[in-house]
Amino acid sequence: MEYVSRERVRPLAAVLSVVSLAIVFAAAGGRVPQSVVPRAPGWVLTTIPHVNVAISATAIFTITIGWRAIRRGDVERHRLAMLASFALFAAFLTLYLYRLVATGGPQPFPGPDPVYQFVYLPILAVHILLAVVCIPFLYYALLLAFAYPIEGLRRTSHARVGRIAAGLWLISFSLGIVVYGLLHAAY
Repeated sequence: MEYVSRERVRPLAAVLSVVSLAIVFAAAGGRVPQSVVPRAPGWVLTTIPHVNVAISATAIFTITIGWRAIRRGDVERHRLAMLASFALFAAFLTLYLYRLVATGGPQPFPGPDPVYQFVYLPILAVHILLAVVCIPFLYYALLLAFAYPIEGLRRTSHARVGRIAAGLWLISFSLGIVVYGLLHAAY
């Protein structure tokens, strides 16, 4: 069943990517006023990073399951795992952006300056870069999956783009867990 017009996959992926990244950069850049998000108790805001690290670990698991499933030819398991991964990613991003806007910006690094400059910032930069780069790949692979039946999907770039997206996704989620560890466990 075709849910997305095949001719519109590329432009729709581009539009979704631009809109998504605009929202992320607006929130990260302080362009979204705190008044647009509902107020939450302090305990909710302090719990979000812990929930997000659990979401990240679960997403690593579901991406890995999806990757292994398709290598074994289990298309249905792959589909379910990747849809779950995308839902986890959306939940992570929603919670992260909510906390970012509600608290007025990113959490400051509590550790020593050399660790901040030579460990934390490079890891954070790669994490953010990969997260940004993977967005168009994710949308494109997902939209291709909705636009073609399974038999027709093999004639598209879904597998190639999906491998790139999954690889970027796995590394980004993994580095996000490292960032969490530096912010909440190490210091």
